[in-house]
Amino acid sequence: AGCEPEHIAYSVVPPITLSTTFIQAYPGKKPGIDDPSSYGNGYFYSRQSNPTRGLFERALAATEDAKHCAAFSSGLAASQSVIQLLNSGDHVIALDDLYGGTSSYFRQVATPGMGIDFTFMNLDDIAKVEAAITPKTRMVWLESPSNPLLKTTDIRKITAMAKRRGLIVVVDSTFMSPYLQHPLGMGADVVVHSVTKYIAGHSDVLMGAVLTNSDALNTKLRSLQNLAGAVPSPFDCYLAMRGLKTLGIRMEASQRNAQKVAEFLEKHPLIEQVNYPGLASYPQKALARTQSAGSGAVMAIFIKGGLKAAGKFLQELKVFGLAVSLGAVESLACSPAIMTHASVPVEAREKIGLTDSLIRLSIGIENTDDLIHDLDQALNKAASEM
Repeated sequence: AGCEPEHIAYSVVPPITLSTTFIQAYPGKKPGIDDPSSYGNGYFYSRQSNPTRGLFERALAATEDAKHCAAFSSGLAASQSVIQLLNSGDHVIALDDLYGGTSSYFRQVATPGMGIDFTFMNLDDIAKVEAAITPKTRMVWLESPSNPLLKTTDIRKITAMAKRRGLIVVVDSTFMSPYLQHPLGMGADVVVHSVTKYIAGHSDVLMGAVLTNSDALNTKLRSLQNLAGAVPSPFDCYLAMRGLKTLGIRMEASQRNAQKVAEFLEKHPLIEQVNYPGLASYPQKALARTQSAGSGAVMAIFIKGGLKAAGKFLQELKVFGLAVSLGAVESLACSPAIMTHASVPVEAREKIGLTDSLIRLSIGIENTDDLIHDLDQALNKAASEM
C-alpha cells in the first residue's frame, strides 16, 4: 500500500503540496500534464487537482484493485457524491442496517431535499429485493459487514441480480478495508470507504473515498468532487497515505485481538449475544469466508440488563475509550442507540434489532490481556448493580 515517488526529486516520502494555485507558463497551459497524479489534466487549482491528493487516490485505488479513486473531505461527503449521481424521482434500495449518518442523510436530506426515494430492507432474500424494484429504481446500497449489527450481505448475488436489471450497486466496505475485501471484484460498481477508519487508522484524519472501475461513473464523480468542492486537505491526504502503508499490519493485529475478545465475551454470563464473523456462532460465517480474507475487528455485543447495564459497563471501561468512530489503533466502545444511530427513527432501529442493549466494540492493537481484563472488570461492575 505504498505509493510511487513524486516525479521531481523522487523522494521516498511524497511532499505535501499546500499550494492552492499553480503557475502557468502561458495562459491556459497548465503545469503537470505529464504527472500521473494529475490524471493528464495538469494542475490549475487545488480543488480541481492536487499532487498529494492524486498520489493518495492512486495508492488507494491500487490497494482496492480499482481503476479510479476520488477522495472527499469525509465519508459522508463521499456518500453524498454517489447519491448525487442520481436524479430527482429516482429510487434506491438500501440495506436496513446502515451507518447512522448515511441513513439519516438518506432520510433527512436526499428524500425531502432531492426527491430521491429509498426502500430500506434486508437484502438476504433476492426474490424480495427484486420484488422491491420499481421502474424508477437506479441503485442498490449496502454495507457488508453492516454498521452496527455486523450483517454480511451476499455481494455476488446482489450484483448479479442488479446487472440483470441495470442497477448500480454501491458497497460501503469500511469495516473490512481494502486489506480484507474487494467488492469491485465481486461485481460491485462503486465502493465507498470512510478513510477516517482503518485506512488512515489513527483517529486524526477525516476523509472519505469513492472507487470504481467505470470510466463513465468516474467522470461524473470527478466533476462532483470539483464542483461540490468537498475535497480533503493535502495534509490529510499525506496522513492517510502514511496510514495506508501500515494498513496490513494494523488489521492483522486488530483481528488477532478481536478474535480473542469475541471468544471471551461469548462465554461471559452477562453477554447475551456476540455478532462477530470470526465466531463459529456467527450466522453468516460461511458466506463471510467467501467474501473476505478475514473477520475484521468490529463486533456487536448485546448485554443483559438493557440500557442501565450497558451504561454502567461503558462508564467503567478504562482501556477502551467511550467514543464514536472505529478502525483505529486504539480500542473504542459505544452505544449505537444513543450515540452513532440516535438520529435514526426509533421504530426503524427497533425493527432491525438495534436496541439499548447493543454495544459496538472496535478492537485496536493494544495488549490482548489488557483489553480482556478491562472488559471483564467493567462487566463485573455492571453485573453488581443488576
